[in-house]
Amino acid sequence: MTRTTAPREGGRWIQRWDPEDETFWRRTGRPVARRNLLYSVFSEHVGFSVWSLWSVLVLFMGPAYGIDPAGKFFLIATATCVGALVRIPYTFAVARFGGRDWTVISALLLLVPTVAALAVMEPGTSYGTFLAVAALTGVGGGNFASSMTNINAFFPLREKGRALGLNAGGGNIGVPVVQLAALLVIATAGAGHPRLLLAAYLPLIVAAAVLALLRMDNLAPVRGDTGAVGEALRERHTWIMAFLYVGTFGSFIGYGFAFGLVLQTRFGHTPLQAASLTFLGPLLGSLARPAGGALADRFGGARITLAAFVAMAAATGVVVLASVRDSLPVFLTGFVALFALSGAGNGSTYKMVPAVFHAQGLARGLEGERAAAYGRRLSGAAMGLIGAVGALGGLGVNLVFRQAFRGGGSGTAAFVTFLGFYAVCCAVTWAVYLRRPGRTAVPAAGSAGKAQLTSV
Repeated sequence: MTRTTAPREGGRWIQRWDPEDETFWRRTGRPVARRNLLYSVFSEHVGFSVWSLWSVLVLFMGPAYGIDPAGKFFLIATATCVGALVRIPYTFAVARFGGRDWTVISALLLLVPTVAALAVMEPGTSYGTFLAVAALTGVGGGNFASSMTNINAFFPLREKGRALGLNAGGGNIGVPVVQLAALLVIATAGAGHPRLLLAAYLPLIVAAAVLALLRMDNLAPVRGDTGAVGEALRERHTWIMAFLYVGTFGSFIGYGFAFGLVLQTRFGHTPLQAASLTFLGPLLGSLARPAGGALADRFGGARITLAAFVAMAAATGVVVLASVRDSLPVFLTGFVALFALSGAGNGSTYKMVPAVFHAQGLARGLEGERAAAYGRRLSGAAMGLIGAVGALGGLGVNLVFRQAFRGGGSGTAAFVTFLGFYAVCCAVTWAVYLRRPGRTAVPAAGSAGKAQLTSV
């Protein structure tokens, strides 16, 4: 990794970091990287839970709140939108403050939306106030971008798929965990006590900040590079990968936020019934993400991503059939499959990002460490942009659901829309990263995470 001209000293700053050097990695790098990964996962996990709060708080909002299903979908969409947009500055915060220091700051920022929701969560609060507080929870979505950028710098290319998959998967589990916590509150105290859920997260937020302060490190070689950002913005693969990430992560987070409300609205479930089913899909999707990354390390990211999109299209077809026939068991089967497949696609898609830019370096005549450094530089800059655009897919999912339920009282039209989108994602993945285009170099990841200039 490129050295800095004026290295930052003191605290927990690491001045030299070269994970592609196998001797350095074996003797020094691996244990340090794994320790940082562990505490990054915990902080990101809590961040995802806070970002997901409104996916369950709407289940507590009975008739006394005076908010219809379309209004509840818009609350969820607001949290999703802000969470997507703040991913961009959060990505660059790692280079500005250091990975460990920014993890501490970003964890403490989670106190703001949690305390705000604790103060206003009761009937009689204005809808505008709820919208403002839902927007504040978006800071939890930003934690993903900074965490992934930070962990990407710690690991060598050959292990990025697994490491990024574990980091993201552990964070994604924050979605089903907050839903299980909500189920526990509703089952024991009733749907009239959302503040118990919010209060339970305050010590977890503080613990995430303290553990990051004591156990994580900053990498001095990771510095802000506005040139890399501009280059990533001009690179077509940044936007192609962002589009594919809309299909994988956008689906996961959009469905995760909307699942309980869909069950409550479409099938007339009570808050307890909806909460008892809501967590299952996001849990399987979160667990599948590391598996998708590991499979991508072995077989190539584009192959696994294409397979995920094909299977997601098939599962969406099952959901459409179930919705038309009003079959809850078949609906749940198809929807849960969508979660698991989108999770696997999340892992494989993110694995593609560093491999794509590494291969771009090789295509430009760079060799060895120079190509690897080029790939790290551009992938670090691109990841935040890709993560932000992908998360906006979750906003799209919720807005499509909102319109479908407002127009026809059913989500069938929404799922037909999603089915068409997955078909396009399949075509793009195949055309850009799998089709053999003759003289055109196609960036891809082969087995063991090595970048190549052939189809995956």
